[in-house]
Amino acid sequence: MPTKTVKIVVEGGNVKPGPPLAPTLSQLGLNVGEVVKKINDLTSQFKGMSVPVTIEIDTTTKHYEIKVGVPTTTSLLLKAVGAQEPSGDPQHKKIGNLKMEQIIDVAIKKKPQLTAKTLKAAVKSILGTARSIGITVEGKDPKDVVKEVDTGKYDDLLTKYEQKWSEVEG
Repeated sequence: MPTKTVKIVVEGGNVKPGPPLAPTLSQLGLNVGEVVKKINDLTSQFKGMSVPVTIEIDTTTKHYEIKVGVPTTTSLLLKAVGAQEPSGDPQHKKIGNLKMEQIIDVAIKKKPQLTAKTLKAAVKSILGTARSIGITVEGKDPKDVVKEVDTGKYDDLLTKYEQKWSEVEG
């Protein structure tokens, strides 16, 4: 069974049945409208964010499978804080503040792409990104929050999310 793979980056929940996707899909004999609707359904939770999507197509049977990736850490953090773009000067210009629970949520969503083996390590990685784009966490510089994570200040909170973390493949 010959297969073809189409990799694209789309705006979550807002794929249009036009170029460059439509010509490629119709060339492979697929119903463009049906595929676009499915992609929009699968990516709707990432509205307004760039999302990597892979479409695996069996060229003989025309059966296809859509795999949705996870947006970048920066995109997830910007959405969580309600900002359009990172701060051009993250040391002096802050774009918003997040709660630790929101950082944990981003870490769990990003688990498949992270090399972190534990939720605590993943959270520290996400905190680094938050700092680099001008987001504070719990009203503090994320660098200080990383130190608090290391001292165990958030261990109880992290424990509450361990089950969710372990359920995500990655």
